[in-house]
Amino acid sequence: MIKRIFFLALGTLVMVSLAAWGAGALWFQLPLGDLARKLALLAWPLFSLIALLALWRRRYRLPAIWLGLLLALLAWWSTIAPSHDRIWADDVARMVSGKVDGSMVTLDQVRNFDWRSDTDYTVRWAPRRYDLNQLRSVDVALSYWMGPAIAHTLVSFGFSDGRYLTFSIEIRKERGESFDGLAGFFKRYETVLIAADERDILRVRTNVRGEDMWLYRLQMPPQMMRSLFLAYLDEGAQLRRTPRFYNTLTGNCTTIVYQMARRISPGLPLDWRLLASGYLDRYLYQLGALQGQGGFDALRQRAHITARARAADQAADFSARIR
Repeated sequence: MIKRIFFLALGTLVMVSLAAWGAGALWFQLPLGDLARKLALLAWPLFSLIALLALWRRRYRLPAIWLGLLLALLAWWSTIAPSHDRIWADDVARMVSGKVDGSMVTLDQVRNFDWRSDTDYTVRWAPRRYDLNQLRSVDVALSYWMGPAIAHTLVSFGFSDGRYLTFSIEIRKERGESFDGLAGFFKRYETVLIAADERDILRVRTNVRGEDMWLYRLQMPPQMMRSLFLAYLDEGAQLRRTPRFYNTLTGNCTTIVYQMARRISPGLPLDWRLLASGYLDRYLYQLGALQGQGGFDALRQRAHITARARAADQAADFSARIR
């Protein structure tokens, strides 16, 4: 009796989980219009509940039908593939790639938009050259847009000539599309790597979108800085060759950076704060990766750049002013 209850409870947990996943898959991916999606969202959980009740009553025909429908759903899901061929929003329309010649790196698409609002901007993409021998710093920016636990992670490389280049792993929005964290679990967005000037990619978040930002200098030897920069170029090359879906949990702006960093330093530990990216700075502090004197609270206070960014606004020396 106890054994039967255990297996029924386990089966219930599995069916409920798969029913919830199937509802999300149908809602976010069914290409038949709103009415069909709403009907599917109603029908699939209802039939799952009926099949579950039948299972508890030892009637197996409906659970067998449910299993067949689930397999059909999984087969359909496997056909949904990422693509580079969509009508993209302007700010993610191009993806950076680079060529390395000794210490010199040439990037083909660096973004330098002039943002007046989230819908009013001047589009600018340009090639840039950087000398990795002049690489002097790496900063990590955390931009908070949805409470204290969720932040967008950006990594900025500073050079001795005063220039900063920021890399950002982002969703590749289609024109008119906006981010939905739940949709990010269900193959809704592709992934894109953007390289941009700080006056574009940091300022648009603090000054245009009203996000709150912290900027931390990392404690990192020159060779590791160089390796991380090249890891971004490798990530961009992989994305160009093979489009990939963004995943809110496993393939987001923080976990992908962690995967790149772990290729350079294999001993980096896994931590829950890699998923709750708003607490990434605490993780970095415990690793001893943040540069500066004092405890974490003092470092965090100095790293808060939102007011400085808004005051600097469109100034040509934006990067210097926020520091």
